[in-house]
Amino acid sequence: MTTATTPTASEALAPLEIPGPVARVPSLEELYRLTEVPERRVVFRGVGWDFYEGLVDTIPAAGNLHVDYDGRDLEVMAKGRKHERISRRLDLLVGIVADEWDIRYTGLDETTWKRPGISRGLEADRAYYFLPEKLAQDAAASEADSDDVGDYPDPDLAVEVDISRPQVDRAAIYAALRVAEVWRFEEGRIAIERLTAEGTYAAVESSGFLPVRADAIQALILGGPEVESDWARWARAEIRRKRAAGGG
Repeated sequence: MTTATTPTASEALAPLEIPGPVARVPSLEELYRLTEVPERRVVFRGVGWDFYEGLVDTIPAAGNLHVDYDGRDLEVMAKGRKHERISRRLDLLVGIVADEWDIRYTGLDETTWKRPGISRGLEADRAYYFLPEKLAQDAAASEADSDDVGDYPDPDLAVEVDISRPQVDRAAIYAALRVAEVWRFEEGRIAIERLTAEGTYAAVESSGFLPVRADAIQALILGGPEVESDWARWARAEIRRKRAAGGG
């Protein structure tokens, strides 16, 4: 006699590996079946650019599927509620800090950065422009009503929320895109990483774009009220209090 057991959280989130060569691009219906467990990474090994482009182009904007391609392997995942909550709080926090210090920026939400010239593609949880030249280029492309991601520069800052462990080399994708700074949320901790001259990322204490430290971001993201509007007011009050006290 056998006894059915419920998978543990770690078992449920164990990656689903699909070794290459992969015969064809799965349909959207097949992708939804493969990614029915939120935050479980589905990895297609050893695929080319055409496979990535064919797959990512089948997903509608509201499809809730996150796709990354590092030049060799492709990862697709459905985002869960915790993922979206942390991502949203980080996005609100960027806006609050920028507003309090009167720093100009543009938020890029979850744009998919398809770059055939470097055979890489990635969807950040959140991304932003801060540099004046990128703000100007973005404004010009927006004014021209361009939907071509090739008309837009790569981000200055990206936010990554990892509830499960990534199975592709996302750091290398960000480095290829020359994204100067990445905020990573993993295992309940926030890290700020800056791109080095060697093309790798190194942890730093503070952001280079906003006057905020990694430990302060972590305390704000994990604290405060549960209701989003209440949390936003609380976070702004905390930032103002620390600023008045000379903290960061």
